[in-house]
Amino acid sequence: MARQWYVLRVASNKEDQVREALERKVKIEGLQDRIGRILVPTERRPSPRGRSDKKFVERKMYPGYVFIEMDPEEDGSIGEQAWFLIKETTGVGDFISSAGKPTPMRQPDVDKMLMQVEKAQEGAPVSVEFSKGEQVKIKEGAFENFEGAVDEVLPDKGLIRVIVTIFGRATPVELEYWQVEKA
Repeated sequence: MARQWYVLRVASNKEDQVREALERKVKIEGLQDRIGRILVPTERRPSPRGRSDKKFVERKMYPGYVFIEMDPEEDGSIGEQAWFLIKETTGVGDFISSAGKPTPMRQPDVDKMLMQVEKAQEGAPVSVEFSKGEQVKIKEGAFENFEGAVDEVLPDKGLIRVIVTIFGRATPVELEYWQVEKA
């Protein structure tokens, strides 16, 4: 059976420590033949204004998750040695599963995740999928749950300007594009 990707829930902000601990344990236990890549996908985003002297910041694409590539057993389960190595690691929660059995990721999801990882390694800035006039909902920040229309996309700054109605007045608000979603 070919290697499959599994998703592991981990303690928030512990993704990198969990990945490093797992990689270390896999080497110590000699499980490189069963466990492949262990990833915490990140992307480069323009740095929030005034917060850093760096032009870009690395941001986790899936906070609270680590992706792990493994060879499943013949019946599709995860081998006991690998299971315990992973489950006994500090910060590890549980596998994404159904009926108590870790569920491998679907191939289209694996392809998308790996493509995002590749783009991030190339240093390509994240693409802005919003266009002028599009309706969006703000999902984070001072204007959370407000809806408005995209007025301008500023890809070089990683920002979009959204017109929201505040106290009956149309007000432009500049937001980082991860703070909004399509309405």
